[in-house]
Amino acid sequence: MIFHLVERAEWESARAVGEYAPESLRGDGFIHCSTLAQLVATANGWFRGRRGLVALCIDEARLDAPLRFESPVAQGDLRAGEVFPHLYGALKPDAVIEAVAFPCDSAGAFTLPKELHRYR
Repeated sequence: MIFHLVERAEWESARAVGEYAPESLRGDGFIHCSTLAQLVATANGWFRGRRGLVALCIDEARLDAPLRFESPVAQGDLRAGEVFPHLYGALKPDAVIEAVAFPCDSAGAFTLPKELHRYR
């Protein structure tokens, strides 16, 4: 299982058209994803304070596009040396098992929602 954070409205729009192809796919050539162990750090590093996010729970076996585990591409990423799942193509909604609300607290920080503990 891999995970991707996205605004709920953007995910709902993608589901309606039958595929999710965010700006990162056009700009970087892939969709940035995380493992469960990386998800909270990713949320706090890139999405701090953003409301309305969901974590897409993606079944790797259902993917149509290539998936590669690679080092981060962002310069200065504090987690350099880690590898992250990168999806090289659009995400089809049938690969997503569920979309779990991923709220931040009043200070804008994220913790792992209890609904995602089952994927440990």
